[in-house]
Amino acid sequence: MDLHFGDSKPTDEERAAVDALLGPAESSWEGADRDAAGADDLRWARGGREARDRRDLLLPGLHAINDRVGWISEGALDYLCRRLTVPPAEAYGVATFYAMFAVRPRPATVLHVCTDLACTAAGASALCAGVESRLGPGSGVQVERSPCLGLCERAPAALAFRAGDPVRTAVSAPATVAEAVLAATAPDSAPEEPPAALAVPQAGDPSLILLRRVGVVDPTSLDDYRAHGGYTALRRAFELGPADVIREVTDSGLVGRGGAAFPTGRKWQATAAQPDHPHYLVCNADESEPGTFKDRVIMEGDPYALVEAMTIAAFATGAHRGHLYLRGEYPRALRRLEHAVAQARARGLLGDDVLGQGYAFDIEIRRGAGAYICGEETALFNSIEGYRGEPRSKPPFPVEKGLFGKPTVENNVETLVNVLPILTMGAPAYAAIGTPKSTGPKLFCVSGSVARPGIYELPFGATLGELLARAGVRERLRAVLLGGAAGGFVRPDELDIPLTFEGTREAGTTLGSGVVMAFDDTVPLPRLLLRIAEFFRDESCGQCVPCRVGTVRQEEALHRIVERTGAAAADDIALLREVGRAMRDASICGLGQTAWNAVESAIDRLGAYE
Repeated sequence: MDLHFGDSKPTDEERAAVDALLGPAESSWEGADRDAAGADDLRWARGGREARDRRDLLLPGLHAINDRVGWISEGALDYLCRRLTVPPAEAYGVATFYAMFAVRPRPATVLHVCTDLACTAAGASALCAGVESRLGPGSGVQVERSPCLGLCERAPAALAFRAGDPVRTAVSAPATVAEAVLAATAPDSAPEEPPAALAVPQAGDPSLILLRRVGVVDPTSLDDYRAHGGYTALRRAFELGPADVIREVTDSGLVGRGGAAFPTGRKWQATAAQPDHPHYLVCNADESEPGTFKDRVIMEGDPYALVEAMTIAAFATGAHRGHLYLRGEYPRALRRLEHAVAQARARGLLGDDVLGQGYAFDIEIRRGAGAYICGEETALFNSIEGYRGEPRSKPPFPVEKGLFGKPTVENNVETLVNVLPILTMGAPAYAAIGTPKSTGPKLFCVSGSVARPGIYELPFGATLGELLARAGVRERLRAVLLGGAAGGFVRPDELDIPLTFEGTREAGTTLGSGVVMAFDDTVPLPRLLLRIAEFFRDESCGQCVPCRVGTVRQEEALHRIVERTGAAAADDIALLREVGRAMRDASICGLGQTAWNAVESAIDRLGAYE
């Protein structure tokens, strides 16, 4: 398709949405009215270099249009491209990369109904059918079957967006057909979301470390946060200095909580040591792994903790600007974090002189738009920079060349908030929690066939059985999925597996990001495996052949297996193994490398198709 600036004009609403973000256009070159700007205005390009330096505002610009109008027209895209001097073909490629954007007309209201693993087990198919029958053509609502919305503890879930100024959102979880329809047709009348503390069955337990403030403090009050120990860790960081902060984090044994388990202190030290400047800090809050919702609960229930932790990480690594990349399906977390950042800035805890220490640091929140692949760190960098969220080849690694080609430290929400107790209790005391190789507390997202789903905080080393006993696992347990869609299944007789990185590796599975999803014998396992395959097919960015083709072939084979048995099924299982090995060995990033894990474990450990 040959895309270029055409004759389409933005509507007044579309122009206003872009101008609210970028300011009014100053020349016809940027899309201003030609009569007002002057007849000779197009003879030269004024401000082109400055506009190109704002390429990273492409994603916020697309959000601005989509939020105001509900979709992105050709005229609106052309106007945004003129303002940022981005080629329309490239902007079109970015706009069509994300599931939450539309480049064709659609109703102002979109209702996303989750059909992923926890919601499927909780009756999402019946919910979708009921909602679609009630909200047919002419209802003014577009119903979309969505991947995980991060509301697994309240499955099944639905999330409504109504375009306008401002955009309105409403969550229905656990959703009935009537409640989901109400959220879509009257978002202002939908019941308020329950407090974040309801997602923490242990809320108020004095032994908690990471979750001790969730449900105890007012998440909107900076004073309440400080009264419960807030900003003690940052003050100690300034007393220690950057090098000693990194030493404390290294001595604590903290490793990344997103699944890769890379030592956090080593990552910080490698970034801090880079002579190239500026350095950047990126908080990866794009948790899109099906079954994962721990970061959402922290951001909704204790947002100032994340702001403080980001400030400490930036101070230690020599960064003066932080980007918090938040998944687009978390509207309440967005509101809480925007408020927390604004309050911290107003009280001198962000800005040019943090706590009067002469250190400058500020945080910018960037919204994702529905792309699982953007949880991969380099894909996230591309997304922030205004490009398609496709992973980069490594090396160079982000600590050398990350965001905007500069040294960058990237951590997820859970990893960062662990820094606070490390500094307040000291590295030796922190390292004494858990096991020698997996230190500290860990958050687990428990959902599925349990009586008390939610976020659980346990020290590393607790067994899977102990965790499920706390959650009230139901009878007739069929399987447990560890690590989410990219993880693996274990049998009911394997509940003595220690929940550590080394323990799960020795058991032939993975801890991942902490997903623990239980399924009883009423849940059709072949249908779950097919949903996992559909998820990876949809979420593959398509950049590399092993993943782009392999995820499709995996889904096709699973469809055939469901319909056939015997020798034909055996042939497809053999094909699955061959395709799975190719994806694992040759894919650029972790999406393709792990797309076969859950299916393989279900075949080998559970005998899924016997």
